[in-house]
Amino acid sequence: MATVIKELRTLKIPLQDVPHGLPKTVNSLCPNCNRILSANIYEKDKKVYMDKICPEHGYFRDLISSDAELYLKAEKWTFEDGKGILNPQVTDAEVCPLDCGLCQMHKSNAALTNIDLTNRCNLNCPICFASASIKDYVYEPSFEQVLEMLKVLKAVKPIPTSAIQFSGGEPTIHPRFLDILRAARDMGFTHLQAATNGIRIGRSLEYAHQCKEAGLYTVYLQFDGIGDEPYEVTRGVALWELKRKVVENCRAAGLKIVLVPTIVNSVNDDQIGEILRFAIENVDVISGISYQPVAFTGRIAEEDRERQRFTLADLARCIEEQTGYISAKEDWYPLSVTSPFSKFIAKIKKRAFMEITCHSDCGLGTYLFVNNREGCVIPITQLIDIEGLMTDFNRLASKREFLSIPSLSAYKAVRIVKKHFRRNRAPSGLSEELCLSIIETLIDKNKRVESPWNLLLVAGMHFQDGYNYNVDRVRRCTIHYVAPDGKLYPFCAYNAGPTFRNKIERTYSVPVEEWKKRKGEEYITSGFYEG
Repeated sequence: MATVIKELRTLKIPLQDVPHGLPKTVNSLCPNCNRILSANIYEKDKKVYMDKICPEHGYFRDLISSDAELYLKAEKWTFEDGKGILNPQVTDAEVCPLDCGLCQMHKSNAALTNIDLTNRCNLNCPICFASASIKDYVYEPSFEQVLEMLKVLKAVKPIPTSAIQFSGGEPTIHPRFLDILRAARDMGFTHLQAATNGIRIGRSLEYAHQCKEAGLYTVYLQFDGIGDEPYEVTRGVALWELKRKVVENCRAAGLKIVLVPTIVNSVNDDQIGEILRFAIENVDVISGISYQPVAFTGRIAEEDRERQRFTLADLARCIEEQTGYISAKEDWYPLSVTSPFSKFIAKIKKRAFMEITCHSDCGLGTYLFVNNREGCVIPITQLIDIEGLMTDFNRLASKREFLSIPSLSAYKAVRIVKKHFRRNRAPSGLSEELCLSIIETLIDKNKRVESPWNLLLVAGMHFQDGYNYNVDRVRRCTIHYVAPDGKLYPFCAYNAGPTFRNKIERTYSVPVEEWKKRKGEEYITSGFYEG
């Protein structure tokens, strides 16, 4: 561990109070009673495990990563120097994650904030963590309540989130979904997306156009594989033709898509490569994939959990084995490796700028440069020395003498990119200037580059459950929820562990029977989709 810290200090990578190296001790939870437990994280047989003992419910062990080498690489390149928000809603919290909402102990600003518009759904998915179809109440904030939640987000300091994801349940069945999009757009939120099964958009091109007109930018599309079989297992119904239609309608309407596959080991892990190929073939409309290894938010037998557990290292291995496009060892980095670049942009623009400073266990990713005209796919990590690039940006962002003159700093930035651009690996026609211009489109959504090359984000987000819960991850969460109580909650506290979702929904819900009397029965939960 001392060696790792020494390396990090040499590279000028800031450290927080997160233990690095293996073995280590962290705070966790009992998956049965949510008691705070001390947990050990250690390497065995080149894998990383967590174990813990609850005095009431006994011993638990869970797989954290199937590749210790990749796990330690992610730790090494995680920039965990977030400072949290300046106006936390809870200022006297003592126990994370139980005293949540957000508190003074939280270390990261939101890169994205979720607003659940309903717990109703037109599907009845067996693996849904929202469990919309089995609850005895309907949670559906009014238009006015949603406006108040948006105002809460605008008041966050120093960096109000600009990216909102409307989720649920199925957000598009909220009766005022389009009005909510318009309101968020008019309030200045620049990136609006919907976490959706795609049923309404796939069934109606007119509705896709209406969503685009109202301000929707990205369709965060539930997408568990190619063909009907994976959907019949994960969603309980054949959906493949519908998913294809969603892609067609989004292309016609000018909407971007991020594919969101929930991956369950032994169920659809064999689909990972086919999903990536589908995204590459449709890279003009699909901007990314967010693979999400399943989180076990309910009780599950130990044997089933061990069989179905899927880690980010498994994802990296499967993509390499099934496609050959991305090296499991070389091309994956933690999401927060981008933080030095964000800090540099903030200094250039002389204002706070969103940084991804989440824990190394939260997510891994890379970008692919895709040229379907030439049949070429190449990871950004093969074109650019990411480690050298971000180390130099981190140093530059800390040098006051360059940052007082923005044009000089921008010149230095271009020189850094050129310094770390690997010309000998670049395909014909992809220069460092073009590469930099395409990368700039990630920051400026209005920037257009005329080129046969597109960027495709390939990432994995592994949300926690009670078995692998690490409190350090919660404190650095960059994906938040805003609730009608006017508070913000980290994703893995809202959906697992203390599960604030249940408390919030109960408080602001209507019993199902009362809802039926008010609204009618046909839109409650399952049965709305008939194929």
